Amino acid sequence: MDPITAELEKKVKGLLAVDPSLFLVEIRLKPTNNIKVYIDGDQGVSIDKLTQFNRKLYRQLEEESMFPNGDFSLEVSSPGLDEPLKLRRQYQKNIGRSVEVLNKEGVKLEGKLLTVGEEDITVEEQTGKGKKMLVKQHIIPFETIKTTKIQVTF
Repeated sequence: MDPITAELEKKVKGLLAVDPSLFLVEIRLKPTNNIKVYIDGDQGVSIDKLTQFNRKLYRQLEEESMFPNGDFSLEVSSPGLDEPLKLRRQYQKNIGRSVEVLNKEGVKLEGKLLTVGEEDITVEEQTGKGKKMLVKQHIIPFETIKTTKIQVTF
């Protein structure tokens, strides 16, 4: 992690300390000084809270002249449904939802996220319908997962 990202992470975690249900997912810093901060919460995070954090962090960055001449842009948001889960805490909050897990060998598995352990997750896969329906539980170690995405079902 570069020193600027490390400093940004420290600032964001300091701001988040007031609400233990919120947590930092990721910071992306582009060479153009475009800063994207992804925050999530155990019960989600409201737009109002994201706006508050954006304003506070922006003010800190300006006051401390972290970027000379105010040459930066800042976006604070929650990770969208199209963003893969990155932290164990995100997996935890999505227990019971449909997920698509892609392992490091490129094999996909779709099913319901049942449990989240220290080192693995359990996903329940259903195949077939009616009398031919099969239900199988898969224990997937975190170290074998490339990406996990939430599946929106209608």
